[in-house]
Amino acid sequence: MGWFTKVSLTTLFVFIPSIVPSLSSKSVICFLTASANQIVSFGQEGKQGIDGKDGARGRDSEALTIFADGSPLNLNLAGQEGFLGENGGNGENAICENQPINVNYNLVGADGGNGGNGGNGGDGGNAGSLTVYATDKNYLKQIYIQANGGVGGKPGEGGKGGKGCQCPQPYWVVESCSGRPGDPNYSCSTKEFRCLNGENGKNGRSGRVGRDGKLGSLTLINTNQPLAPDRLSGSVTMEELKNRGFNLSKNIWETRTGAKALFAQNSLIEDQYLELKERVTNSVVLIWNAPQVFAPFSNRTITLNLQDDRSVAMQIPSDLWLETNILQRNNVTELFVFNAIKEQDATKLKSKGLSGVGLGLQLELIDEAEKSDLIKTTFNIKYSVSNSSEAGLRPVSDYILRYEGEIPPEAIRYSNNRYIIEIGQLPIESRHLEVGRAVQVQLEIKRTFGNYSATQNIVERNILGRFK
Repeated sequence: MGWFTKVSLTTLFVFIPSIVPSLSSKSVICFLTASANQIVSFGQEGKQGIDGKDGARGRDSEALTIFADGSPLNLNLAGQEGFLGENGGNGENAICENQPINVNYNLVGADGGNGGNGGNGGDGGNAGSLTVYATDKNYLKQIYIQANGGVGGKPGEGGKGGKGCQCPQPYWVVESCSGRPGDPNYSCSTKEFRCLNGENGKNGRSGRVGRDGKLGSLTLINTNQPLAPDRLSGSVTMEELKNRGFNLSKNIWETRTGAKALFAQNSLIEDQYLELKERVTNSVVLIWNAPQVFAPFSNRTITLNLQDDRSVAMQIPSDLWLETNILQRNNVTELFVFNAIKEQDATKLKSKGLSGVGLGLQLELIDEAEKSDLIKTTFNIKYSVSNSSEAGLRPVSDYILRYEGEIPPEAIRYSNNRYIIEIGQLPIESRHLEVGRAVQVQLEIKRTFGNYSATQNIVERNILGRFK
């Protein structure tokens, strides 16, 4: 309708000198006919055209795997073309009523509706990828392939704008008189009014052309046997690893150019392609040479990972202590186990109590797990004495440290999972080893098996010479 609808022409007239050159024809006419009367529209604006829908995307071609043997082949892996975009709907013409006649105000016709925008063309489908098994690259010369992407769909056109209402009577004059005819103050004057045509609606814009689909790609494998996928890692029980072994593998690829030249003349495919350079395999097997029975370990899981340098990294459960040796022979990794214990069995020493006094004071320990023949054991001792007279009646806390240090091997007797710690042979003052002394013996025991270690602490309190 225009921004000046229902605005006083007198008010608009004030701005004529500075803005008239930039106004539309409708606005200029309005200013030339400036009066105190308002501008009134007639007719009903046309409806806007509906935008066209976008075209559907073309279907992708499926991937294909073939075994080439030199026989002629004709392959079509092209993607489907994109679909057309819909045209935008036309804007409707304004509904034009009869122009009011000889009214004392200016008129403007209703505008036509704008055209709808055209839909975008659908994208073309991607071409299918091709995997070729061939022991000789020359076999590909017998294959003609079209692996082009689908062409993008054409766009829809924009709709046309509707027509605005026209003025059959572009201007008219209305006479106005005051007073009574014959009276001295009787006078008449005329005013000119104008009608401005309604504007036509704008045409809608056209959509964009759909994008073309991608070319198909080539993967070339220089063998005539199906290629197994990568198997870079796995978790396997020790029983399975011992009985069947476990295979790890990795396919190593090389990116090359010149795919089109490998096929028959006028073939179409992406020029860059992948070719299998090498397949790395490594079979892992467990060889149990340990004196321990295998059954308690059989259901435990070992995690295997094939490394970039083609070796195998092994993750053994942390609560298993295994002495192992790994031997690599060509594409086989042998895990030899020659000793095995469980971590919990390393810290099952139990005190059988103190006995003797003076130089004969000793502490006996028993290995309930019966693993001490396999484990290296060292002892650190803190020997403390209490002078409290109540130590024989209740627990006390006033023990004073009298000796601390590692127990030397000569002060330890071992036989058949039984340790005798000769405390009396340590450099402890004899008065602290006398009968009736309340003593506290703290042992920190370090147990080592290959690269594994654990610590156990034992505390024994008693009155020397009053052992039960």
